[in-house]
Amino acid sequence: MNRTQESLNSFVGLNRTVDHLMKIVRKDVQRYGLNVTEFAVMELLYNKGDQPIQRIGNRVLIASSSITYVVDKLEEKGCVTRKRDKQDKRVTNASLTEKGQAMMDEIFPDHAATLTSTFSVLTDDEITILQQALKKLSAQPIE
Repeated sequence: MNRTQESLNSFVGLNRTVDHLMKIVRKDVQRYGLNVTEFAVMELLYNKGDQPIQRIGNRVLIASSSITYVVDKLEEKGCVTRKRDKQDKRVTNASLTEKGQAMMDEIFPDHAATLTSTFSVLTDDEITILQQALKKLSAQPIE
């Protein structure tokens, strides 16, 4: 096996796969008037509860400079609100509004079904191996 060539091929394959998956997700969430970043923030809040705005960027992999803009847009849509942390007044949390919660109650099951369908081409063992391999790759230190 030529490790260099196989590593390069794997990298290209991962990029193509991520691009393909992002197209599927983009098409899925656009039906609800959201972009992928807005949906990612709402999905985080939906599944993990209120989050400090400063932490959202790390969790959904968006630049810290973009977080305020995305939260502003979600506030304008009535989906998210900002709340001061009761223990630490320096911290502002993002929280789903009732409208945002209702929207995610509607969207999330369909979104999960879309992803389940997308990954249905893989066996259970292949999904486990993929998860383990991706975890191993993402745990490497950046030099």
